[in-house]
Amino acid sequence: MKLKSKWLLSGISSVLALTIFMPTAANADKLGDLQQQQQEAKQQQGELNSGISDKTEKMTENASKLETLSKKIDELNKKIQDTETKINDVQSKIDQTKTEIEELRKSIEELERKIAEREELLKERARAIQLSGGSVDYIDVLLGANDFVDFIDRMSAVNTLIEADRDIMREQAADKKLLAEQKEQVETKLAQQEERRAELVGLKTSLDAQKKEQAGLVKELKAEQQRLEKEKASLVQQRNESIEVSSQLEKEIAQEQERLAEIARKAEEERQRKLAAERKAAQERAAAARVAAEKQAAAELAAARNAAERKAAAERAAAAKKKASASAAAVRTTTPASNSVAAYSAPAPAATVKSSSGFIRPAAGRFTSRFGWRDIGAGQEFHQGVDIANGTGTAIVASAGGYVSFAGSMGGYGNVIILTHSINGQTHATVYAHLSSIGVSKGQAVSQGQRIGGMGNTGRSFGTHLHFEIHVGPWNGSRSNAVNPAAYVSL
Repeated sequence: MKLKSKWLLSGISSVLALTIFMPTAANADKLGDLQQQQQEAKQQQGELNSGISDKTEKMTENASKLETLSKKIDELNKKIQDTETKINDVQSKIDQTKTEIEELRKSIEELERKIAEREELLKERARAIQLSGGSVDYIDVLLGANDFVDFIDRMSAVNTLIEADRDIMREQAADKKLLAEQKEQVETKLAQQEERRAELVGLKTSLDAQKKEQAGLVKELKAEQQRLEKEKASLVQQRNESIEVSSQLEKEIAQEQERLAEIARKAEEERQRKLAAERKAAQERAAAARVAAEKQAAAELAAARNAAERKAAAERAAAAKKKASASAAAVRTTTPASNSVAAYSAPAPAATVKSSSGFIRPAAGRFTSRFGWRDIGAGQEFHQGVDIANGTGTAIVASAGGYVSFAGSMGGYGNVIILTHSINGQTHATVYAHLSSIGVSKGQAVSQGQRIGGMGNTGRSFGTHLHFEIHVGPWNGSRSNAVNPAAYVSL
């Protein structure tokens, strides 16, 4: 794009150089070259505007993605914070459980000590039973009493021993059961807490991975956003350069149109001067002819009168009959001079009468569309000219004499010719659009009524017709100086 802008700028310099050093025929092509460059500059601006819109749309889309990712990252940060809080809570519970386990361990050690002591006592009792022959005969103990009181004492002692053994066995069983329950309870609780902690740690690891992934996407989007901003800034700079080029080209086109209008004005003045000179020469020739004719008539009349006088003098003495004959001869002698005067007094042909506005109708046909606002089905549009409909190829003529400032294809105009005129010192431009053929070229001088092309249906057209515009001043792309052609030509 930058290279194209530089090319357009260098193109202006080249055209200016050609204006100075090339002959008049090359200068006549300058306006067409400038208009072509302006059209290319506007096309470039359209492409740049499209690129800028595309970059802006992508930047907006990226900004939306960044906002979405930022929300996701905030959500992940909150989840990570909640998970860390839960992990810390579980860790606190684990630490508390470990403290409980430590305290329980002491209780278990005491319980294990009691169980060990009871087991040792039971082992002693077992050894005693084994040493006594395998059993203790409490009846022998009772029967070995010396008296009833001794028997009662022995009975109480036996009961005491039996009950003590039973208590030891019950306590041993209960302590072992309690020991197993406490160990299982603590170990289960600790395992559950460790499992919960492992789950939370795994969740945090997953959340950290997601956060890292989202952060990577944010980094990529920010880099993409920076790239788009740079590209957009570059496109904006190129568009500004292109607008500057268009502005310069607009000035050059206006200057060239003024130059062509001045050429047309001078050509018109020269033509009028030549016509005036020709009319003056014709008048002088007519006056000279009249003088010559008058002289010849006078000479012939004088000669006739002299001849008549000589003949009358010679025959004066003749008879009345001869005198009458001489008079008749004199009358015949004057007839040629009288005829010469009549031939001279015949009127000259009248000059061709032109329109008072200086313009003529550019084509034959019927008037189908007026100047101003009109309904085209999809809404209202302002019609900058008038339409004249006829058959394809109907002759299109120059509405006034001037120079061809453009001849070629131009968007919705299709095949179009633009003429620049100078009429009564005022620059005008006329536009002939939708042509089927073009019979003139850029820079060519044309006269009023000269055929310049054929009626057609090219461009944005819905039937064979001529779209005709008149502009007061040179033609410009915005067509801001278009006027109603009906005020200048009879439709």
